[in-house]
Amino acid sequence: MITIDKNRCPQNHRCPSIKVCPVGAISQEGFGLPVVNQEICVECGKCIKFCPMRAIQKS
Repeated sequence: MITIDKNRCPQNHRCPSIKVCPVGAISQEGFGLPVVNQEICVECGKCIKFCPMRAIQKS
């Protein structure tokens, strides 16, 4: 399962990892905490590697 750590995510910009998800599983309302749709996430790890804040993790 891919999760986003709200303590590491600054939530003050558009999440850059959204554009690297091959299945579009990451969404975000405004500059709020991004959300991973676990039903369509394929756990490829691209978002984990791309997140500059290391807020996206596999648990």
